[in-house]
Amino acid sequence: MKVPGEDKYRLQDKTDLILKVNYSSSIFAAVFGLICFFLLDIRGVIPYVFLIYAFINLINTLLYQQHNNLVLTYNLTSILSMIGAIVITIYSGGIQSPFIFVLAIVVFAGYVTTKVFGQLYLIINLAVLTILFLYDTGDFKISGNTVPLESRNWFAFLSAVFAVYLLGGVFGKNLLRAHHKLYKSRNEIQERIEEKETLLKEVHHRVKNNLQTVSSLLSLQSRAIADEKISNIIKSSQNRVVSMAMVHEMLYKRDDYLSKIELKPYVKELCDYLVRSVKGSNNSVKVDLDIDDHKLSIDTVIPLGLIINETITNALKYGITEGHDGEVHVSVHKIGDNRFAMYLGDNGIGYPEDISPRTSNSLGLKLIYNLARQLRGTISRDYDKKGTYYRIEFEEIVEEFNSVD
Repeated sequence: MKVPGEDKYRLQDKTDLILKVNYSSSIFAAVFGLICFFLLDIRGVIPYVFLIYAFINLINTLLYQQHNNLVLTYNLTSILSMIGAIVITIYSGGIQSPFIFVLAIVVFAGYVTTKVFGQLYLIINLAVLTILFLYDTGDFKISGNTVPLESRNWFAFLSAVFAVYLLGGVFGKNLLRAHHKLYKSRNEIQERIEEKETLLKEVHHRVKNNLQTVSSLLSLQSRAIADEKISNIIKSSQNRVVSMAMVHEMLYKRDDYLSKIELKPYVKELCDYLVRSVKGSNNSVKVDLDIDDHKLSIDTVIPLGLIINETITNALKYGITEGHDGEVHVSVHKIGDNRFAMYLGDNGIGYPEDISPRTSNSLGLKLIYNLARQLRGTISRDYDKKGTYYRIEFEEIVEEFNSVD
């Protein structure tokens, strides 16, 4: 089921509310005007304002079906309502008129539509109230109270009914309906999110299981091969698969379902695994980590893990010889908005300076340089320290992970 967006729901709710308010106020104003004229014996401006407002507002509402401009329809209605309410207020007692509370409905309608309109009409109507107060306290008078004395209680009652009906029967009822609809929509969206989170978690779990199966097959294959060189190549491929499987395992275990990996625990787990895999459980190799608490995307961590895998594996196989205590070092620090620097290597015997990806057939060495380029980074070797050390600057990648050429 396709769930509509929140903006679509809100726009439809506002449209329905404004149209219902317009139709209701037009009908009620027409009825009120007729009652004033025929039953309350109110002559002059008041009943005609009611009837004119009802007619013009009804036409304005019907025209919405032609132009579909909700802002235009709403503002015309608000202007008509303010003008009508001000005129009726002046001719029915001024600041003491019971009809003055209709101005508050205009402000309320503004806030229901948008905060900007609400603030605008609040300021305008506060100014109107001030002017009405000054008008009543001044000497200049346009007209006195045109409501007959014997009809004033009925006029006050009908004015209150008009205001209460619009606020409660129209605004309140429809706002409650919109709230229930929004609540239902939110629950549906939440269910969809939970469903997708469960599916995403299951995907990471299955990918991890599949990669572990591949790793196990490679392990079995390496044991069945007598040629040590070929066996080591297969073991190297196994370690690469494991480094990727660890990423999906960490995503599977996360509770927040973000596609971000905590870098420090991942690197620690990967380095510990590589040391055990190459040197065995009883080894004297020290792993020194200096990594800030970064969370990087899966598209960054996978190639980064492969770089660490190749570097540490080469260090353990060729740099740190048997019978010597060794140390591997990995540090990652942020150097810019989206840029990071990784410094990694070992204190082993190193390899000659003239060996490079261009002059060597080593797949591991080529992978390190190619993966650094994939991370939109640069790589350089530090020749001042004993062993083999690299400095790699890279940036976080948020895109599909592409295979290395």
